[in-house]
Amino acid sequence: MLAAGREAPSGGFGPVPALPGTSTVERPEAGMPYYRQVGEIPRKRHTQFRQPDGSLHAEELMGIEGFSSESALLYHRGLPTAVVAAEAVDERGRETAPNLPLRPRHFRTGELAFPHGDPGSDAVTGRRLLFGNGDVSICFAVPDVTSPLYRNATGDELCYVQTGAARFETIYGALEVAEGDYVLLPASTTYRVVPRGERPPRLYLVEATGHIGPPKRYLSARGQFLESSPYCERDLRGPTEPLLLEGEHVDVLVRHHDGLTRMTYEHHPFDVVGWDGCLYPWVFNIDDFEPITGRIHQPPPVHQTFEGPNFVVCSFCPRKVDYHPDSIPVPYNHANVDSDELMFYVGGDYEARKGSGIGIGSLSLHPSGCTHGPQPGAAEASLGAERFDETAVMIDTFRPLRLGEAATATEDSSYYRSWVRGEPED
Repeated sequence: MLAAGREAPSGGFGPVPALPGTSTVERPEAGMPYYRQVGEIPRKRHTQFRQPDGSLHAEELMGIEGFSSESALLYHRGLPTAVVAAEAVDERGRETAPNLPLRPRHFRTGELAFPHGDPGSDAVTGRRLLFGNGDVSICFAVPDVTSPLYRNATGDELCYVQTGAARFETIYGALEVAEGDYVLLPASTTYRVVPRGERPPRLYLVEATGHIGPPKRYLSARGQFLESSPYCERDLRGPTEPLLLEGEHVDVLVRHHDGLTRMTYEHHPFDVVGWDGCLYPWVFNIDDFEPITGRIHQPPPVHQTFEGPNFVVCSFCPRKVDYHPDSIPVPYNHANVDSDELMFYVGGDYEARKGSGIGIGSLSLHPSGCTHGPQPGAAEASLGAERFDETAVMIDTFRPLRLGEAATATEDSSYYRSWVRGEPED
């Protein structure tokens, strides 16, 4: 489904970029639409706030777009600037290859291997790259051990929890997450992931080169979710209390535009006694997305949940389907003129893909230049349906996606022939 469109005066997915080097795309909103305060802070900004021993807490302003957009003001026990060592880290497995020959593709994330046991796999160094381009990298992880401390300085991260549970520990506090949760981590947030439960969580990770946030058309001019939005502030969860840990000479892996660096800090970064502002990590569960339906088939923008730099994220949820007496509930054939469509199938039974070999944990990539649509017979079979029980996360990118090593390792090479009548399933 083509989830991209040129921006109308009343809003939309955001403008589609021109050819590289000819224009810039408007950046999406970042941060949160409302203010939050956690822990202890002084009554006025940038005033004396002393510790029990009489020394000053160290302020840290986390702000985007310089000093002209959302920010949070954090109060540390130690200096957040005290770096005692830094070294470049060699990183492999981040190379990508073009989608050649051009064709629709199907990948099975359930076939990805992760070295569980000793030493195990974590959610940072154990990520496997599925796809990438100049705007976004898309990875998968199945961690069974706690990750190192990590900070992505290239942009925001969005993690979708397919199954299982985990604890995201951050400088802002901790977030307990489970199946169906989206976790949004602002750029340069120091965090680590602690797996929870008996089975490792399955994490679908989106690394942006800019900011990710709710679509502008869902928000008022002052940042409140509108009545027309399919989710709102009540559906979101943020940190509720500080997370304070002790430690000296603590390592943090930092991703930046030129690679990966291990920085060693004099004090543990989790020494924030309080903070306030509109920039912080938050969680939204896909089951709290309220589907927008109509008498005839609704286009993919009604499912949009987030927007990022040159990409959007949509949530396809169980819903009542089209109720015109002559409606065809499954989507029509369509061509991705301006975007690549990547669909991650996470629950239920996706009606349009029956007979294609796609199942739970599958990823389908329908690139620009290829027309795609429901499998043969799916349109006729959907007539009279009143409800679809399906859950999927879709990412549409406005620049072509390249294939990472994890994609090439799990491809169903016969998928592109699945629209030919009489072709056997792989």
